[in-house]
Amino acid sequence: MWMSTLVKRAYKFRFYPTSEQADLLVRTFGCVRKVYNLALEARTAAWSERHERVNYAATSAMLTVWKKSEESAFLNEVSCVPLQQCLRHLQGGFVAFWEKRARYPRFKSKRRSKASAEFTASAFRWRDGELTLAKMTTPLKIVWSRPVPQACTPSTVTVSRDSAGRWFVSLLFDDTIATLPATDTAVAIDVGLNHLITLSTGEKIDNPRHERADRKRLARAQRVLARKEKGSRNRDKARLKVARIHARTADRRRDHLHQLTTRLVRETQTLVIEDLPVRNMVKNHRLARSISDAAWSLFRELLTYKCSWYGRDLVVIDRWYPSTKLCSHCGHLMDKLPLDVRTWACPGCGVSHDRDVNAARNILAAGLAVAACGAGVRPQRGNLRAGRQAVNQETRRATAGIPAP
Repeated sequence: MWMSTLVKRAYKFRFYPTSEQADLLVRTFGCVRKVYNLALEARTAAWSERHERVNYAATSAMLTVWKKSEESAFLNEVSCVPLQQCLRHLQGGFVAFWEKRARYPRFKSKRRSKASAEFTASAFRWRDGELTLAKMTTPLKIVWSRPVPQACTPSTVTVSRDSAGRWFVSLLFDDTIATLPATDTAVAIDVGLNHLITLSTGEKIDNPRHERADRKRLARAQRVLARKEKGSRNRDKARLKVARIHARTADRRRDHLHQLTTRLVRETQTLVIEDLPVRNMVKNHRLARSISDAAWSLFRELLTYKCSWYGRDLVVIDRWYPSTKLCSHCGHLMDKLPLDVRTWACPGCGVSHDRDVNAARNILAAGLAVAACGAGVRPQRGNLRAGRQAVNQETRRATAGIPAP
């Protein structure tokens, strides 16, 4: 039976602004950053000096005062909607901090922070497939690389510019997605570096190593950048070349992961993965570059929302489950298994294992046990085949929607 899911879906496109549009957007980015930093400073000072919590309504009133002052009169030159939206985002950041889901909000930097501005329905016009933002007389020249829902109007529009100087617009629609027909297939995924992923079926997907492919080119551009005088126009040009190499690498990596996760979701009903602590793993300086290039966190993020969209089940097992050292045939648990050992023979039953395939099969068995009973106990040392226990897990619920660009 076919079903559909209503989700908020973002469609991101590149666009090419005119000089007047670019100037207005750059000023908008600056005003958004200024208001955000002023509000953060006010909220921080109120708490440190008076132990007083300042909410969104109070910062919105502060914005009115700032716009009337002579030193901040430039805030009136841009649309007020992005300024209000940045205050809402700051409020969300504080809520996440209070709930211990994020760190304390940080000040936005002109160089290091992403330049973006969000417009709600009152600050743009959407007509006949053309988008015109507030205080603009002409629509944006958007490259429509894929179709968008025609029967509805975007709820919000986010305009951004990356470090490589490229302009993007993200349109958020209430979209209806048809769920895929249910199947009885299940597969486990073991992520790695030699191979990006290994499936419990024995299939291995090669790691493209996008960063390594552009490493020499990047190093050359960085050497050129280091020789340029700080503050000069030549340094800005050299910095732009470095940023374009990084952007090319990131685009290729993201495109490959999108294709891979879409294929997995279409072919499989139940997918099982490990809850890897990637943030801690990249502290190993010998593997940090390779782990970051593999983008395990992005892989899980894409897999999570696509499973939610298309009616698939995503099971996440505990990070401490010894999937690599456990024999998938007899359940014998090895004492040690160094990282350089890619194949090994089980001393209990003598079966020879490929390290990654064996780990994926153990992940599948543990994931199916978790899906069946919902809880369990971490496996103990010894023979575990007789009654393999489900592993304790803390699965993050899949949420609908595309992550922020």
